[in-house]
Amino acid sequence: MKRKVSFRRLPCVNEVLTAPGLVQTAARYDRRLVTHCVRLALVAARERLAAGDEAPVDTASLVSETLHQVEIIAGRRLRPVINATGVILHTNLGRAPLGAAAVAEVAAVCGGYSNLEFDLDRAERGSRMAHVREILKFLTSAEDVLVVNNNAAGILLALQALAKDREVVISRGELIEIGDSFRLPDIMAASGARMVEVGTTNRTRLADYAAAITPETRVLFKAHRSNFVIRGFTAEPTVAELAKLAHERGLHLVYDLGSGLLRQPKGMTLAEPDATTALGQGADVVAFSCDKLLGGPQAGVLAGSAELVSSMARSPLMRALRVGKLTLAALAPVCRGYLDGKGPVRSNPTLAMLGRAREEVRQSAVRAADCLAEAGIRTRVVESRGQCGGGSLPDVGIPSYAVEIVGHANGGSQRQTSALAERLFRRLLDGDRPVLAVLREGRLLLDILTVGDSDLAAMVAAVVAAVAAEAQA
Repeated sequence: MKRKVSFRRLPCVNEVLTAPGLVQTAARYDRRLVTHCVRLALVAARERLAAGDEAPVDTASLVSETLHQVEIIAGRRLRPVINATGVILHTNLGRAPLGAAAVAEVAAVCGGYSNLEFDLDRAERGSRMAHVREILKFLTSAEDVLVVNNNAAGILLALQALAKDREVVISRGELIEIGDSFRLPDIMAASGARMVEVGTTNRTRLADYAAAITPETRVLFKAHRSNFVIRGFTAEPTVAELAKLAHERGLHLVYDLGSGLLRQPKGMTLAEPDATTALGQGADVVAFSCDKLLGGPQAGVLAGSAELVSSMARSPLMRALRVGKLTLAALAPVCRGYLDGKGPVRSNPTLAMLGRAREEVRQSAVRAADCLAEAGIRTRVVESRGQCGGGSLPDVGIPSYAVEIVGHANGGSQRQTSALAERLFRRLLDGDRPVLAVLREGRLLLDILTVGDSDLAAMVAAVVAAVAAEAQA
C-alpha cells in the first residue's frame, strides 16, 4: 500500500521569502529570481518527502537550498582555474590559454564599438574576414582563407559547399571521433555528402581511392589522426599522392589537419602536419583548429584555393558558422606573434609550455615544495610526464616534474594518505581560485609543467588553504 505523504509541514513561499536568512539576498537580486529559487527549493523538498526521505524540512533548510539555487543561476560560473594536470591543451579547461597581447586586444576592441564590418579607409561596409585574411594567407601560403567557429564547423561547411549530394572518399583508418561522441561520419552526413569508405583500419592504398571514384565523386578527404596513433603493419598515401590523383580526376582534396599548425614555429619542430606544407603538397583546402597548437581562441580555419574558399563563403551555412569580434580580436595578435623575428614562443603560452626547459620546471616545483614545507605540509618533488592534450601530439610525452602532497608533518598510514589526497583534491576545486590537480593511485600531484610562475604563488596559497580547511573539519 502506497504511503500517503503530507506536505502540510512545508512553509509557504512567502514565509521562506521573508525569512531572516534571505533578507540580504532578496535585497541584492530581482525579487522574481529569489521567488523562483524558493519555488525550486519547495519542489525539491516535496520530491524528497515523496521519496520517503526523513530529513527535516524546515524554513532554515529551505533558505539554504534557495541560496544554493540563486548561486547556480546568478553566480559566476565560468572562472579562471589553475591547471596543475600537466596537460597543456586541456579541453575541459578551455584548451589554449591566450597570451597577454591577445587578452589586451580583446579588452581594447570589445569594450566598446569596433570596425568589425566597417572599412575605415573606404568609409563603407567591409568584411570581418579582412582583419585576419591577409596575415593568415601569408602564414599558410594559401590563396584565401575563411574563419569559422571551430574545426568541425569548417569541415561541415567545406563538404556542404563542395560535395552536397555527391560522394566523398575517405580511408576507414581516418573515420575519427573528435571528442564528446562527435564523429566524422556524422559531420559528413550532416553536410549532405555521401561518404564512401575505402581500405582498412590500418592499410589504405592509393589504388583504393582510385577504384572508388565514380562520376558522383567530388572530394577525396584526408583526416589527420591527431588524437590517436596506429603503429605496426600500416600504409597510407601521402598528401602529394592524393592531390595528384584528385587533380587528374577533376576532384578536390580536402585535408582535415585537426590540431594542425599554421606553420612550424621558429626554433621548434613539432611532430604534426602544418597548413603551409599541406597546401604546398597540393591539398586544395586544409582545415584546422585555432585553439590547439596554434595557441589561439576557439575557431577553425579553412585555407586553400581562392575559388573553393569563395564557394564556401557564399554558402548559407557561412552566416551561421561565422565568428564574432571576440574571436577575431584574439586571433589576430596570436597570428602576429608568428611574425616575431625571434619566433612566437615569447607571446604564445601554448608554445612556451611545449618548449619549457625541464630544469626550469624542476626549479619551479622545488620552489613550490619549499613554500608548502614552510606551512608544515609534507611534499616531495617527483618526475612526471606531461601531455600536449586537446587531440594533439598523441604520441609525445613531455618530461615534467610534479609536487606530491604527502600530508601533514606528523605523517599517517597509506590509507589515510590516500583518503586525504581525495579530500584535498575536492577542496582544491572548491577554493576561491580552483586548482585542478592529478589524483593517481591515491596520490595527489601538482604537475608544474602547466603552472606558470604567475600562478605558482596562487597554487601554493590554495593548497595551504585546503590543508587548513581539512585540519579544521
